[in-house]
Order: sequence, then C-alpha cells, then structure tokens
Amino acid sequence: MTTKIFAVAGGDLRQIYVAKSLAADGHKVRIFGFDNYSNTLPGIEICCDIDSLLADADFVIFPLPYSSDGVHLNTPYLSYTVKLCDIYEKIRTGMTVFGGRFSSRELNSRGIKTIDYFEREELQILNAVPTAEGAIYIAMQERPYTVCGSKCLVVGYGRIGKVLSLLLKGLNASVTVSARRFDDLASIRSMGMKSIKTKDIADTAGKYDMIFNTVPALVIDKNVLSSVKKNSLIIDLASKPGGVDFSEAKALGINAVWSLSLPGKVAPVSAGGFIKDTIVNIIEQEAEK
Repeated sequence: MTTKIFAVAGGDLRQIYVAKSLAADGHKVRIFGFDNYSNTLPGIEICCDIDSLLADADFVIFPLPYSSDGVHLNTPYLSYTVKLCDIYEKIRTGMTVFGGRFSSRELNSRGIKTIDYFEREELQILNAVPTAEGAIYIAMQERPYTVCGSKCLVVGYGRIGKVLSLLLKGLNASVTVSARRFDDLASIRSMGMKSIKTKDIADTAGKYDMIFNTVPALVIDKNVLSSVKKNSLIIDLASKPGGVDFSEAKALGINAVWSLSLPGKVAPVSAGGFIKDTIVNIIEQEAEK
C-alpha cells in the first residue's frame, strides 16, 4: 500500500497502537482524543481539533466501539465530550471511515464509504485469544483457588469458546463445553473434553466451580442459576445484551462478572495490532476490486 494519511479519532490504548503501527509502516498519522494520555507519540501528529485531524486525510479510524450511546465519540482519554455529528459534518467525500460496531446513514447518504472492521472474520478470530486469556486472568483474581483441578463449564463453542476451553484444559481444569450443533458436540469430545447441549446446562450447573458464558443471549437464566453453587464464579464474555441474569445472580448471592472489551484491557498492543492489520487488509482488498 502506498503512503496514505490516516486520521485516528478517539478510543482506548488500542487506537494508540493502531496509530503507532501505521506510522511505523511509513504512513502519515494524526491522532485526536488523547489529551490525557501522558506518553509521547513520536512520528504521530497530535491534533487538538477535528479540522486539523481530518485535513486531507485518506482514511478516518474510529475506535471499537466507536460510541457508547450513538451520539458521542468514544473518548476515554479526553476530559470533554465530542459529538459524532460534529465530526461527520467535516468528513469529505473521498474519505473512507472505519469503526468498530459502526455504521452511519448520514455519511452513507453523502456517498462516503463506511466500514465496520469488527465484522471481519480475521479480527473476530484473533480477538478470541486475548478474550480467553483475559477471562482466565479474571478467574484467578476472583477465586482463591487454582484453575488447575477446577470444574469449568464453557457455554458456547464459537470462536471464544474454542480457544477458552483449550486454554482451561491446558491448565488441567476439568472442562465441559456446551453447544447446540451435533458436530460441535462431537468436536468437543474429540478434543478430550466433556460436552453437553446448551439447552441442558441447568441439569448439571451445580457441578461447576466456574461457568464462562460466550453466548450473547440469556442462557444463564433463573432456572440455571437456581442450581449453581453459591461459591461458584460466573464470567460473562458475551457482548450486549449478555447471557446472564445478573439481577437474579445477585439475589442468590452468586458472584457473576460481566467482562466486556477484554482485548483492549488485557492486551492493548496485540489488540491494536489486530485492528490495524484488519484495516490494511480491507484497504488492499478494496484496491484490488
């Protein structure tokens, strides 16, 4: 890819490492929304306003997620809020706008291309690793017992469930994994783990020391929670709306933790690199069309 101008707007440490990696590749990079970030950013132009950020930029990169309310840019390192509409009105035709969990009818109606990089399969696969590692880190913090020898249930055998179950198995935990499809149930058994249908987890919920949910639907409901041991730990890794009835868990005195955006929290350098590589892949694919 020839040298381009990237405008990196808002976000957490992942965005910092997206910017650093693009600059290391020889691109011109500007960044906005990090007034409260204390480290220096050599080779990166730090902008104090949207006009200087977007001036003659080829690409705009919003964070993951781009916004928490659909109105303001996600800017945890900024002491004031920035409205998305104030940024959108300054984005010109010809720019391509990337973001995580992102779409904008306003920009699309003006002929500006928007791309949600979070939908890319390669990013989803790569993000499963820091998510799984982060889940185990939380388990070690929340429980005064080793993972080794613990009885664990992983609900769901998608990208995260596959990585997490193998990591737990590698730590010598007793691992059961739930799935809906028969081929997934067979795959789980072939990897040396126990399998159970997701619809049947209430039947065995009382056996586990730790339950990790990866399904973004209410699967750890009142029926399941009524069987869970009081000293068990539940970690929900699913995106909103989540998969655990947290109100019921609290009422029953069960420790339930909802852990979102773990890649950015536990491995921002790796996670930022994954996002940058994904964006570069998209740009190169678009250029080949």
